[in-house]
Amino acid sequence: MLPCQVSLKGEKDVKKLDILNTVSGNSSSSETKANEAKREKKEEEKQDSWKDCIYNPRTGEFLGRTAGSWGKRRMFPCHIPPPTSASPKTSSSCSPHPTPPSDAVPSPPQRPLQPGLKMISPNCRTCRLCFCSDIQASFCLSSSSGYNDSIQERNDLCMVGEYTTQDNEPVKKVCQFKRSTLRQCSGLPDPSFGFKEGKPCIIIKLNRVIGLKPEGDPYINCTRATSLQMQYFPSEGRLDKMFFPYYGKKSHPDYVQPLVAVKLLFTKEDYNIEQTVECKVEGSNLRNDDERDKFLGRVTFRVKVSE
Repeated sequence: MLPCQVSLKGEKDVKKLDILNTVSGNSSSSETKANEAKREKKEEEKQDSWKDCIYNPRTGEFLGRTAGSWGKRRMFPCHIPPPTSASPKTSSSCSPHPTPPSDAVPSPPQRPLQPGLKMISPNCRTCRLCFCSDIQASFCLSSSSGYNDSIQERNDLCMVGEYTTQDNEPVKKVCQFKRSTLRQCSGLPDPSFGFKEGKPCIIIKLNRVIGLKPEGDPYINCTRATSLQMQYFPSEGRLDKMFFPYYGKKSHPDYVQPLVAVKLLFTKEDYNIEQTVECKVEGSNLRNDDERDKFLGRVTFRVKVSE
């Protein structure tokens, strides 16, 4: 009897195993179908999301913008880089500019925030000038430089002490800065610019910066370690506000920045001694003390006159 019972139990167990295998097989096949359905749904969602990126029929947006938004983009332009095959869903952000980009006006990152000072030296590439008292000097202050009186007479007489603001003017006017304003250092009465008599003129200019409006009353002030006397042209070395702001090379092609001439009044006691002179722009918010940039708002040169 026992073997019979064992065989019967074995048959039941086999039947149970067959049922379990059938159930597990059905469940695994249903899971596989469910996974395939999910995968297909995700692929469809990806395709839909990529299509919606270009045009969304529900919101009417094209490339993420409505028609009104694209109209405003003319006033606030920004650059959206196109998607690449490597990263088609890479998001892009942009910072709108307050004005449309133009070749005439560089974008803010290209603009120097503070101007430097530059010395128009006599045929010299360094800031060390050694010469005899009878030397003949020639500056870049010639009739072709734009500072000649006959050229400057075509320009406008502007209000002294006031900014010449003309943001909305299509043609920017240019304020007069006549060469004769530098008087003894203009090269007109003395073509040697004082070098022949041992009292040289050093001409300094403020570099152009688009849109710059220096506050206060800017002027050039030069210091030295010795008792060397100096004389400024124009008077007190002033950089009048009427020459600001500058609107760029294309919008303001005939613009000339103001100059300041410093006449070094050497005496015989000063001969054969190297004189160190530092000139700074002062009286305004323009920086002149940056240790990382020695030419920001200042310039230093050394002069030695020999008999």
